[in-house]
Amino acid sequence: MLTVEQSEAYARADFEAPHQRLIDLFGETFPDFDGQGTVVDLGCGPGDIALRFARRYPDVRIDAVDGSQPMIDASALILAKYGGAADRIRFLCDLLPSFAASPRAPYDVIISNSLLHHLHDSFTLWNSLPKLSRPGTRVFIKDLMRPTTPVEAQRLKERYVAGEPEVLQHDFYHSLFAAFTVEEVRADLDAAGLQTLTVEAISDRHLLVYGVMV
Repeated sequence: MLTVEQSEAYARADFEAPHQRLIDLFGETFPDFDGQGTVVDLGCGPGDIALRFARRYPDVRIDAVDGSQPMIDASALILAKYGGAADRIRFLCDLLPSFAASPRAPYDVIISNSLLHHLHDSFTLWNSLPKLSRPGTRVFIKDLMRPTTPVEAQRLKERYVAGEPEVLQHDFYHSLFAAFTVEEVRADLDAAGLQTLTVEAISDRHLLVYGVMV
């Protein structure tokens, strides 16, 4: 997502329902979270999820990280919606694994939405989690889930993004094929020594990795 066209299309798109659902799902997954501490949002895009998280939990401070400077710049298109919540977010252009050496680590919460399928090697993410966390850090990673056939991918495209700009439809369709299955993610987590994390399908196109680091 390195072009201004892609970045601004994502910033202007209507993700109200899925992004708010993600914040609600975090609260359901971790009902004991006291809303304190530091959070990192990996692959934050234009920042809508980080901003929603900051509004939901007014005592957290968030590092919102993305490898695309145009995506970071596009955050200006949505910052005004969230008022003072934006003051508790630091937007950073950086990549894994280099960001895993962040001086602000360890974080109390690690969240990520739709980063995994952009990575050439999934272990870039999985091997970074221990470096960014401490025992007790909550992990909440949502991503696309690869469909079994091109026909299914086309059906998902027509059902969920038919009304979006062509660049978003194109990206969604091809992202589905770059995504992982639940079984693949489970095998990767086990290989990375992250057996305490759970992975499960949460919709016809999304999977969720969640749990507490030990």
